[in-house]
Amino acid sequence: MTTETADSSPAEGRVDDGFHVFDTTLRDGAQREGINLTVADKLTIARHLDEFGVGFIEGGWPGANPRDTEFFARARHEIRFRHAQLVAFGSTRRAGIQASEDPQVKALLESGAPVITLVAKSHDRHVELALRTTLDENLAMVRDTVAYLREQGRRVFVDCEHFFDGYKANPEYAKAVVRAAHEAGADVVVLCDTNGGMLPAQVQAVVSTVLADTGARLGIHAQDDTGCAVANTLAAVDGGATHVQCTANGYGERVGNANLFPVVAALELKYNRRVLPEGALAEMTRISHAIAEVVNLTPSTHQPYVGVSAFAHKAGLHASAIKVDPDLYQHIDPELVGNTMRMLVSDMAGRASVELKGKELGIDLGDDRELVGRVVERVKARELRGYTYEAADASFELLLREEVQGRPLRYFRTESWRAIVEDRPDGTHANEATVKLWADGERIVATAEGNGPVNALDRALLVALERIYPQMAKFELVDYKVRILEGRHGTESTTRVLITTSDGDAEWSTVGVGENVIAASWQALVDAYTYGLLRAGVKPPESVPENEPRQ
Repeated sequence: MTTETADSSPAEGRVDDGFHVFDTTLRDGAQREGINLTVADKLTIARHLDEFGVGFIEGGWPGANPRDTEFFARARHEIRFRHAQLVAFGSTRRAGIQASEDPQVKALLESGAPVITLVAKSHDRHVELALRTTLDENLAMVRDTVAYLREQGRRVFVDCEHFFDGYKANPEYAKAVVRAAHEAGADVVVLCDTNGGMLPAQVQAVVSTVLADTGARLGIHAQDDTGCAVANTLAAVDGGATHVQCTANGYGERVGNANLFPVVAALELKYNRRVLPEGALAEMTRISHAIAEVVNLTPSTHQPYVGVSAFAHKAGLHASAIKVDPDLYQHIDPELVGNTMRMLVSDMAGRASVELKGKELGIDLGDDRELVGRVVERVKARELRGYTYEAADASFELLLREEVQGRPLRYFRTESWRAIVEDRPDGTHANEATVKLWADGERIVATAEGNGPVNALDRALLVALERIYPQMAKFELVDYKVRILEGRHGTESTTRVLITTSDGDAEWSTVGVGENVIAASWQALVDAYTYGLLRAGVKPPESVPENEPRQ
C-alpha cells in the first residue's frame, strides 16, 4: 500500500487556515441530475477551482468507482495546485473490523490525497437502521478511523451526516459523535443538513450550542431543499463555523447545495472576511460560466452576483436613479465580481434607460432630448406590437443607430423572399428557399435547401451575400426561439422570433415579429447579419436605393 501524498504544505497563494472554503462540486455537485462528468471534465473543473482560490477541492470517493480512482491518480501528476489541497472522500470503517483492514479506508490512503473527509452517522436512527450497529460501535468507528488516518499523516475532516435531524431527535448523541471525532484528531467536524430542511435561525442556534458544548472546530454543509442553503451557511458562520462546504453554481442532488459563489462573495464583501487570494473575486463570474460550460448546463441568468441579469436594470425609475449614481439600485459594484451592469430597454423604459443603454453601446446621444424621446416612443410602440428589446440588444442598437443617423443601416436590400415546404409521397419533406436581394449595386438571386424553411432561408441569405461580404462565412445561428403571442383580432395571432448568432468570438441576439413564423424569422435574420457585418467592421455603403432598376 502506498502512502505517497500530494503536496500538503501551505503554498504561497493559499489564504490563512483560520477559515476554510471547501468545494465539493466534483463529488456532491456531480450528483445533480443531468451532470455526468468524465475524468477530463473533473480535472478541468479542479483547475478552475484552484485558480479561483478555494482552499480544498473534494475530488470524489476513491475506490467507490473507477472514475474517481483514476481522477486522483491523474490529478497528483497533472495538476500543480497553487491554492487548493486535494481531498478524498470516504466513510468510517465498517462495524466489527479494524480501520487498517478496511478496503475502502486503504483506498483513501492510496489516493495520495493529503486531506481526507470521512462521512459519519450522527443520527441515532440511521446508526441502528442503516448501519445496523450499536450507538457505541458507531462512536468507536469514528474514533478508530480518524485516529488511524491521522497516524498515517493525513489531515482529517469529519462530515456528520444528517446532523441537524439527529440533533432534533437525540441532541446528546449527535454531540457525542462530534466529540468522538474531535478528540480522535479531526481538524474540523462538519455539521450536515443532509435533507436540506433547516432554516437560518435554527442553524445558527444549533451551531453556537454545539460549539460551546464540544469545543470542536465546526463546519457547515447545507443542502438547498428549502431554498436556504446559502443563508444557512452564513448563519452557521454567524454561529461560529469556520469551514463552509459549497458547490460551484449550487450543483447537487435534488435541488442542489449551497452555492459557492454567493457564499464567497458574501464573506468577502459583506463580512469583510478574506477567504480568497488577492484579486480572485474579480474572476468569479468567468469561473462560474467556465464550469457551467464544462458540465454542459446553461449558466443561470438570474444567479446572484454572476448571472447576466444580476445587475440588469429595466424599470425607468431605476434607470433615472442609476444615471445619477449606480449605487442607488445596486448592492455592490458588479466589477468586484467580474460582472457588468446592463440596461434593458423595453416598454417600461424612460429617457434615462435609453441614454444609459446608448452609452453602454458606445453611441453618443448627446443632449438631444428630441432624439431620445423618439427612441422611447418607438420602442414602446414596437413592444406593443410584440417586439422585445431587452432580449435583443443587437436589434435595439440597429434601431438606435437608425434614429441617430436618420436612415436605416443597410448592407443589402430585400426585393423578395419565399420558402417552400414540399410534402413528398414517402412522408419526407423538402425545404427550399429563394431570396432576391440588391447588394453592391448588383441584383442577386440565390436558392438553398435546409432542414426546415427557416434554415433554408438562412442558407439562401448566406449563399447570396458571402461573395460580397466574406465575413459572413463565420456567422452561425446558435439559438432560435419562437413564441406565439396573444391574439389581438379574433383568432389572429402574432409570432415573435428571437435569434442568437455567433461569429466564433461573441454572440448577439435579434428579434422579428410577423403574422407567421417565417416572416418573423426573416426580420430577425436580416437584423442578425446586418449587425454581424457592423460588428465585423464592414463599412456600410452610402446608400442602398429602395428602387433599383430591375435587370
